[in-house]
Amino acid sequence: VKMADDISALGLRHVGYAIPTELFGPFVSACVLVLQGITSDPVAVEAFRWSLGLIAKSLVRTIQEGSTIVMKAINQNSQLQMKKAIACAPRGERATWMLTIQVGTQSISPLAWSIESGNFESAIAIIKDLLSIRADRDRYYYGADELFTRHPDIIKTLTNEAPTLMPVLLDGLIWRSRTTQFGMRRVNYYLKHLLVDSKGNFSKSLAWIGKAEDPNMVCHPVIALLADVLWG
Repeated sequence: VKMADDISALGLRHVGYAIPTELFGPFVSACVLVLQGITSDPVAVEAFRWSLGLIAKSLVRTIQEGSTIVMKAINQNSQLQMKKAIACAPRGERATWMLTIQVGTQSISPLAWSIESGNFESAIAIIKDLLSIRADRDRYYYGADELFTRHPDIIKTLTNEAPTLMPVLLDGLIWRSRTTQFGMRRVNYYLKHLLVDSKGNFSKSLAWIGKAEDPNMVCHPVIALLADVLWG
């Protein structure tokens, strides 16, 4: 079972690499040819061919199941293509499409993969869409809870691997009213996940931001208010 899970996890990573499944057959054949040059034992060669062929079939199945339109858009690294891909999702499932691809017992996060692979344009589109407020006749939709539940260390990830995406995330945690009253505009700050973690303990968000040593990041209105609430 563990080996099957490991193969599924490897297959999901190959989804991010955009590997054509047509190449697995020639790859297996090439590996078998190399082994035939090392040993003349037909049993060993056939056992190797059978084992590698079985692994290849499992990888191909995982790649085919995990190659969603969101992952394909990430490989193009285009905000426009990502918006088109997400637009196909039902409103209540948009966050799931962008945060989880499940094959068997293994899963991969399109958002995490876009950051890890350096496809920041796709990551920007995902973060903006997750943190956009939408509504229908039944409820409002805002993906902050889903985002921080799936990636409780998203602040650490962005400060370490993609600091240019931090303003995008922080801007998404602010809602500004379109209308003014007496020269003032109502503003809501969504600080819950920056203040406490899922266990109710103080979040390490400020510590991660401090380690980044970025004065522009610290001066962002969300971080300034967070510090005032925490220490004021």
